[in-house]
Amino acid sequence: MEQYDSASLHGKLKEYFGFSSFKGNQEAVIRNVLEGKDTFVLMPTGGGKSLCYQLPALLMDGVAIVISPLIALMKNQVDAMRTFSAESGIAHFLNSSLNKTAVTQVRSNVLAGKTKLLYFAPESLTKEDNVAFLRKIRISFYAIDEAHCISEWGHDFRPEYRRIRPIINEIGPAPLIALTATATPKVQLDIQKNLGMSDAAVFKSSFNRPNLYYEIRPKHDVDREIIRFIKQNEGKSGIIYCLSRKKVEE
Repeated sequence: MEQYDSASLHGKLKEYFGFSSFKGNQEAVIRNVLEGKDTFVLMPTGGGKSLCYQLPALLMDGVAIVISPLIALMKNQVDAMRTFSAESGIAHFLNSSLNKTAVTQVRSNVLAGKTKLLYFAPESLTKEDNVAFLRKIRISFYAIDEAHCISEWGHDFRPEYRRIRPIINEIGPAPLIALTATATPKVQLDIQKNLGMSDAAVFKSSFNRPNLYYEIRPKHDVDREIIRFIKQNEGKSGIIYCLSRKKVEE
C-alpha cells in the first residue's frame, strides 16, 4: 500500500476537495484507514466525518463500500463526489430507487474500475444478488455511517444494521470504519461488539462549540416571552423547540 507523508496527504486533500488543512482528528483517522486498520469515529455533525472515508477511498486500491441509512444523504454525497472528479462513475449508490438499467450501468462502472465509493442502504446490502456481485470485486474497506443505528441502546435503532457483520463475512473481510455523531459509552461498546471491531482505534472529537452560547432561564409567561424574543431578533433566523408536535402547531 502506498505510504503518504503529511505533505502529500495535504496535497491530495487540496487536489480532490479544495481544502488546505484537515479539521480536528481527520488526518489521524485517515492515516489509520490507509494503514488498513479498523477505526471507530465519534465526531459531531459538521465535524467532517464523510471526508474520513471519502479521501482514503480515492487513494486506496479497490472500492469502498459505504453503508448509510438515508437515501437522500447518499444521493447528496454521490453528487458532491462527482463534482470533485472528472470521472462521473467515481461514486454510485445501489438502492431501491434505481431501475434495472441504472443498476446495470452502476455495476459496469464498478467492474471497469471507475468507481471508488459505492453506497448502500443496509437493506440493499443484504440482497443476494448484491452479495454475489460484491464478492467479484476488490473492496478497500467498509464504512458504516450513522453506526449508532446498530445499537438497541441507541435512539435510532435499525434492526437491519445488526445484519451488517454477517453479510460482510459472507462478502469477504476488509477493514471497517464506523462513524457516528451520537454514541454514549454503552452504545459505542455495542457498535464495536456487533461489528466485530472491539480492537479498533477510537477517535473522539470534542463536541464543544465555542460559537454557541447556552443559557437556562426560568419559565413565566411563555407566549409573551417568545413574542418578545422574536421581536428582539427581527430579521434573523432561529429555531424554537417544543416537546410535542401539538405544542409546535399551537
